[in-house]
Amino acid sequence: MKQHLLLAFLLLFTSKIFAQDITLSGNITADDGKPIPFATVYIKNTTKGTSANSDGEYSLNLAPGSYEVQFKAIGYRQESRKLELKAAQSLNVSLKAEDYQIKEVTVRAGGEDPAYAIIRKAIKKRKGYLNAVNSYTAEVYIKGLQKLLAAPKKFLMFDVQKATREAGLDSNRRGIVYLSESQSKLNYMRPDNIREEIISSKVSGSNRAFSFNRASDLRVNFYENMQTWDGLSNRPLVSPIADNALFYYKYQWMGISIENGETINKIKVTPRRDHDPCFSGYIYILDDSWRLQSLALTITKKANINFVDTLSVNEEYVPVTSNVWMPSSIKFEFTGGLFGFRVGGYFISIYKDYDINPKLDKKQFAETLLITKGVNKKDSAFWEQQRPIPLTAEEKTDYQKKAVLAAKRESKTYLDSLDKENNKVSFDKLLVSGYQHRNRYKHQYYNFNSIINSVYYNTVQGLALDYGMSYTKGLDSANRFLSTKYYSIYGRAGYNFANKIFTGSGGFTISTGTTTFNVGGGSAIEDMNNRQPITRFMNTAYSLLNRENFQKLYQKQYASFGINTRISGGWIASGTAEWADRKWLPNMADYSLFHPKGNEFTSNNPLTPAVDAPLFPQNQSFKVALRTSYNFSNKYETYPTGRRYLPSAYPTIGLNLTKGFKNVLGSDVDYTLLSADISKTDIPLGFYGKTSFYLGAGKFFNANSLFYTDYKHFSGNQVLFYDSGINHFLLLNYYNYSTGDKYLEGHLEHNFSGFITNKLPLIRKLKLQEILDVNYLYTPTLKHYTELGFGLQTNTGIRVMYGLAFNQGGRVDNALRIGLSF
Repeated sequence: MKQHLLLAFLLLFTSKIFAQDITLSGNITADDGKPIPFATVYIKNTTKGTSANSDGEYSLNLAPGSYEVQFKAIGYRQESRKLELKAAQSLNVSLKAEDYQIKEVTVRAGGEDPAYAIIRKAIKKRKGYLNAVNSYTAEVYIKGLQKLLAAPKKFLMFDVQKATREAGLDSNRRGIVYLSESQSKLNYMRPDNIREEIISSKVSGSNRAFSFNRASDLRVNFYENMQTWDGLSNRPLVSPIADNALFYYKYQWMGISIENGETINKIKVTPRRDHDPCFSGYIYILDDSWRLQSLALTITKKANINFVDTLSVNEEYVPVTSNVWMPSSIKFEFTGGLFGFRVGGYFISIYKDYDINPKLDKKQFAETLLITKGVNKKDSAFWEQQRPIPLTAEEKTDYQKKAVLAAKRESKTYLDSLDKENNKVSFDKLLVSGYQHRNRYKHQYYNFNSIINSVYYNTVQGLALDYGMSYTKGLDSANRFLSTKYYSIYGRAGYNFANKIFTGSGGFTISTGTTTFNVGGGSAIEDMNNRQPITRFMNTAYSLLNRENFQKLYQKQYASFGINTRISGGWIASGTAEWADRKWLPNMADYSLFHPKGNEFTSNNPLTPAVDAPLFPQNQSFKVALRTSYNFSNKYETYPTGRRYLPSAYPTIGLNLTKGFKNVLGSDVDYTLLSADISKTDIPLGFYGKTSFYLGAGKFFNANSLFYTDYKHFSGNQVLFYDSGINHFLLLNYYNYSTGDKYLEGHLEHNFSGFITNKLPLIRKLKLQEILDVNYLYTPTLKHYTELGFGLQTNTGIRVMYGLAFNQGGRVDNALRIGLSF
């Protein structure tokens, strides 16, 4: 028996030895001897292939045998080589520039270019090719490289020279800042289900990080009418073969070439208007089938793209079956700059081993991304064997040099020295930004708030101090994209100089990754509107500079317990139990730096602004607040440290229940508030922008005993600056329309994403987005309150709005507002 096992082992071993892949390698150049970057190399009648690197070098691992190898690049004539591969072989190939022949056509004066007839046929076939494949699987290799091409020595007091030197760049602050490779298994099922499993991942300069490369992010399909590249462009980009492409593009037929027996039409595409969201470049369309064979397109800052000046996309297709062509390679290349920094780089993906229309289970697509432990631990020998695109000399040097830096950065000695440098205490840190003491090796962080943000003024407390600090201990490797495991202890201490009240509170938080627990308690001065619609800083500024005290406050001594957890997929639940002793406070200060005519401080009772009468008696409350929400999504990404759930394309619905319990721990409250809401942000509407909405309604039941602080409050606004969240009002009074009865609240916001401003000369350079707001509130006392807002927003989130408020048929207010949503 043992002899049989030994024989089987020897047979397996020898078969592995003799069946090992052989490397075919070489250089691909043009007629002038210059390398052709990223030329493609494919075995005829298969989807096995590779791409040359940026220096024209290629490498392809093949089993021994006979092959016909095809070499091609967009704009060059394809070359084929038949060979018998028995041992490692070097094969250099020179490609000639493609000579596109002009067929004899008759074009009358003022007639149409022949390209238009071809494009119309391609548009007619577009939907069929878009839906030709119901599902597929493929293996994808991705390489990403980003370089810093230029940078100032310093920027806003930041030492760029020092940072780039520590990152391994040269003395001129130039070099590779990101180099990464990954291999993925990609599964697709119509209409938009994608699952990607990262098989291996390598990041230059880090032994722990996972690559940002995602095959799902780099997919591009020009058979779709619009390319939605969020972040890069505020507007969808129009495909050159979209249904309405003739409205956006001009076409010019450049001739034909013959490749593998197929006639290929080369067509030049240019935008009809310089600033439309369109590409320029060339698309290559096959005769008779009118499908895309390849494309080389570019979009520039003329189209008002963000972050980069120029982005080029090259895509090549190969036949996978007799009637299905799929992408063989996709390359994005970009350059850009801002404030003296110049960057450039590329991402290239190589597809192989397609399986068309396999049987896939839709349930498996709940997990959109899988990264298992150890995929970033593959050694250099693995990558030498598996890497389809050879490294350039610069990339080899970067890996070698930064491997030394990575080992150094992960050592306790280095982390301790880094912490020692960053943990130095300085007056400006304590005063302005706050101070953080880190121990990166042990994942421990001590945080101390800034003094400036802890000092404030209002008419109740006068000059006040509320200083906070915390300690956090990370319990895992803490990837910033994930819900991390940690515990935190925090505390605050304060003193009010006007009413001579000390305050102090604290608690601790524990997170298991999916569930968070919090226990807290103490004494605090709180806003009567629990939505906290105005910040301490803003109220301080208006009180001291304009003699307007918007914020209304009360004292609370409390103890609370809270839990937040994910029940399943998009189903989240949370609950809070709180006991509190609540006390109304009168104004105790009336100082201001300036005394504008007509402006006087109001009382701390928003309902009687001229009289400082108590709004409510001192009372105790014990209440429980429960919330559950569902966003109709069960999709998630899996990392070695846990899951990250993804937002849904559908609205989120929420249900809330707040119950005040009478006579529990001396509680004086007795009521039930039931409410529901539905919301969705950034609903895409194509060229017309994005829409967001929020709708909420609620009612108090058995309202036998409740106080103003128990009311339903709203995010109003009475100052120049406001928080531009979806359920915020522009002009609503902070306190006067809170209700203890019933309410209906609605908000609709549409962002036109530059639909109008991109058509205006000069203004289009500002990349402004047009905003339309409609806000509505009904309560029994307010009746029908409506706001209309019109304004513009920058890419940084700053917006300027003009708002009009109406109630019961008449206009009641109007004002200019500046919104912030960082």
